[in-house]
Amino acid sequence: MVSNVISDFKKKLDQLLEECREESYQYFDKNIRPLPKNESGEFIITRKYFYDNDVDAFRHAYTSGVFTQEFFTVFANVLGVVNEMRGNNTLQAQNMDLWNNSIGRKNGEKTESRTMLAELLKKALENGEMIISPDDPREYKGLRHFDIDPEKPVRTLEESKTGLNQQFFDVFNYKLMTRQEFINEISSGNYPGYQVAKRGDLEYPMSRADAFASNNLG
Repeated sequence: MVSNVISDFKKKLDQLLEECREESYQYFDKNIRPLPKNESGEFIITRKYFYDNDVDAFRHAYTSGVFTQEFFTVFANVLGVVNEMRGNNTLQAQNMDLWNNSIGRKNGEKTESRTMLAELLKKALENGEMIISPDDPREYKGLRHFDIDPEKPVRTLEESKTGLNQQFFDVFNYKLMTRQEFINEISSGNYPGYQVAKRGDLEYPMSRADAFASNNLG
């Protein structure tokens, strides 16, 4: 049952990713500049015309913005990092992608419709807010995949009004967990980088102490 839920969730994410890819290309083609297509109207996707340029920048920003709308900012951020972790881009290309993801999240937070998101991202592209070449010297300062300790791959996705972590995501296994599910996994020895702590009668997951602030949980 659990494996089916995880599989279904991955499928949903993959479908949304492909949806965003097509929508971003369609918008770019109609509103920014024409993209190469075959006689059937399908985009001819090549590295020369679709990667490490303004098309690539817009696609990343749009996708991250849509994921922010559909889920929430933290989740969109984590998924963007996971995407880079699973690819083979150079560090410069990763920097470009993550920078543009952040532009998408920022605009996704203040929009509800994909049309408005695309329009704001077009303006951001025209204003030079996006990175359209891996050679751009601007550096993304947020979470990078090499900041994630393999022993501590879980990120918090949701907090209660009192600040208690409620939803967790294992970035290496695409695994969503409630607080109790994560506690059960820790108690079973599946996450050695974490421990179960207590606050009164309440149990909660907590990182085992190390020197890295990015690993903190709890």
